[in-house]
Amino acid sequence: MSYSPPNSAQPFALHVSDQALSEWRQLLQLSKLGPDTYEGRQEDRRFGITHKWLSEAKDYWLNQYDWRKQEAHINSFPNYKMQIEEIDLHFVALFSEKKDAIPIVFLHGWPGSFIEFLPMLQLIGKQYSAKDLPYHIIVPSLPGYTLSSSGPADKNWTMEDTARIINQLMLNLGFEKYIAQGGDVGSFEAMILSQGYDTCVGVHLNMMSVADQPDEKSLSALEKRALDRSVAWRATGTSYALEHSTRPSTIGHVLSSSPLALLAWIGEKFLEWTDEDPSLDTILTNISLYWFTDGFPRSIYPYRALFGPSGNQFGYLPKPTGFSFFPYELVVGTKSGVEKNCNLTFYKQHEHGGHFAALERPKELWEDVEEFVGQTWKA
Repeated sequence: MSYSPPNSAQPFALHVSDQALSEWRQLLQLSKLGPDTYEGRQEDRRFGITHKWLSEAKDYWLNQYDWRKQEAHINSFPNYKMQIEEIDLHFVALFSEKKDAIPIVFLHGWPGSFIEFLPMLQLIGKQYSAKDLPYHIIVPSLPGYTLSSSGPADKNWTMEDTARIINQLMLNLGFEKYIAQGGDVGSFEAMILSQGYDTCVGVHLNMMSVADQPDEKSLSALEKRALDRSVAWRATGTSYALEHSTRPSTIGHVLSSSPLALLAWIGEKFLEWTDEDPSLDTILTNISLYWFTDGFPRSIYPYRALFGPSGNQFGYLPKPTGFSFFPYELVVGTKSGVEKNCNLTFYKQHEHGGHFAALERPKELWEDVEEFVGQTWKA
């Protein structure tokens, strides 16, 4: 028996109109760079994005970057839309023809998108055909983000609302149980699914925020370096999160008015939060997606929960939990810290990689997920 998605999952092809492209180009062309300053000349980016990088990135975006080529690449994967409650939910999926295939849902974070997982999907496509693929791979655009950016304007939207939509997506696709994988905001959504839904039988994370401070005597040199970077980032790199959590409307309007402003705000994160700078095309495709979908304002709603006065408190995760440690992650997950907060059944450390693990290290992340799923599903 081969699997095919239900009729409620409508095939989707991304196409930005010529008018939208023309308006973007005109806005970007007329956007003025800020003055050349001492702060903007610091190549170590200690004060944020440099004048040189922003100037060169703007020029490349205008004169060399090819959105239509990137759009065609996105459309080379099977894209779908499904209406769930008030959300016109977008997702990419690799469906298996095997009747015992294991459903896995991959959840991105901010300022990422579903395209973080496209390099991994390419690897999976080379590794398996639809006939022998042991998994159903589902990669949604989280509600509020890019191609799922539509949503209600007359009520608050919470992380629990997003988890409910994702769980309903998996049910609508015909899956009675599944495994969730996530990083950044996606890691919190995966934890909510693990705690709140029997259908989610296990989670694999590449980020976990824990309150416990690890015993420094027990740490390896790699872990110590990672923790030192994390401490430095908390001291100098979290102001954006406070803005998102306390003044989301203001920053939402600012970044929806200028593609150059969006380039500076998001581009900085892709440079600062990664082990090695991603290609400029990769950064620009992600930012273009935010721009053309008006995706920024709704994408930052989780920050009120995560960085607001009350803060989201996640209890112990009793279901099987896997974790992949990438040393340039912003929130370092040492084994001693993670295992106090979950039923840790899989843990793997890597020498390289940062916050956007699926984008930076797709092979390593996928190998970890495969190993974790193999252990968990049988159990």
